[in-house]
Amino acid sequence: MSVKKFDKLTAVAAPLPLINVDTDMIIPARFLKTIKRTGLGQSLFHTLRFDENGSEREDFVLNKSAYKDAKILITGANFGCGSSREHAPWALDDFGIRCVIAPDFADIFFNNSFKNGILLIKIPQKEVDDLMEVAERGANSTMTVDLETQEIISSDGKSIKFELDPFKKHCLLNGLDDIGLTMEKEKKIGTFEENQKVTQPWL
Repeated sequence: MSVKKFDKLTAVAAPLPLINVDTDMIIPARFLKTIKRTGLGQSLFHTLRFDENGSEREDFVLNKSAYKDAKILITGANFGCGSSREHAPWALDDFGIRCVIAPDFADIFFNNSFKNGILLIKIPQKEVDDLMEVAERGANSTMTVDLETQEIISSDGKSIKFELDPFKKHCLLNGLDDIGLTMEKEKKIGTFEENQKVTQPWL
């Protein structure tokens, strides 16, 4: 099994200047009745995106025409805190968000996102603030995220380097989840099993 590969992404970046955005804010618990990964995007940030009548809130960033096709999200510290629900990265991915940039993330959400092909980038608050300012320019806030070179290039030409665990980088570049990683070693597993039949036939 595999997930979508991530190498280089050029897209509109949406500013979400909020801290402590928890997984219930990303996708409320009432939408967790499915185990399918599709269709969850319509419920992403549901409380922020829609009013009590189900109408779009005009002031929410992802409802604005300039950001409806955003694939990069610039946000505040501790993004993805709260419960460990894997539906949160599923909802982001289904909506079209492929990269989230913040000062830091909740650990479980951080790992779940990478397993689902979403690149999370941790950079210092000052650099997040700079990108947030660029992102507020609307449709002119196009940025490029290059995973191979580990670099963010904003629309004003500024380049920001980011650190990333080499293993996570390898998985994203090759579109590998846990099952895909196992299947990479399929030949070695087969050889081991054949040898085991000879040396330990009672198993």
